[in-house]
Amino acid sequence: MAQPKFAPITQGAEARPSYRLDIPKPWKFSRPAELSRDYSLSYRSGMGDTGPDQGFALKLANRVSDKLILTPEEDKKDVLAGLTAIALRRASLFGRAPVITDILLAAKLFGYLEDSRQELLDHRRQLFFGVSHDQYKERNLVALIPEKALMATPDKAVDILSRIQDLSSITVE
Repeated sequence: MAQPKFAPITQGAEARPSYRLDIPKPWKFSRPAELSRDYSLSYRSGMGDTGPDQGFALKLANRVSDKLILTPEEDKKDVLAGLTAIALRRASLFGRAPVITDILLAAKLFGYLEDSRQELLDHRRQLFFGVSHDQYKERNLVALIPEKALMATPDKAVDILSRIQDLSSITVE
């Protein structure tokens, strides 16, 4: 409501002109706490990779859990823990939060979305056994997958992984 002309106004109550903000300068790594590192070295040393909203990967994994084709010997908790870890690694390589494609890529790499050949079934059972209870097994599982495969689309990642290594050469420590 406007104030009448005859009402006295103190100097502190007068309307002031607004301040204009400068256009922000381009962002760059300059603060001491910012991370700029070689991801491959830190992951091999057991440090892992950080990323935003990593807990969301658990919700995404639960959405996909009904579509997974498991053998009777496989534990769903172990499989979901392994797939989540792989999805988190992929998301952190892109510097973003996990999305459904990350979980689907992990599931497709190990044949959890379609019927797989017996050799893959036997081998993935060994890789995923106990992953939900042992963080070192989980990290070893994720470290087995090359970065090139993680950064590709799901179809290309399966091709890359099949060309790079024979499944029998993958071992769990």
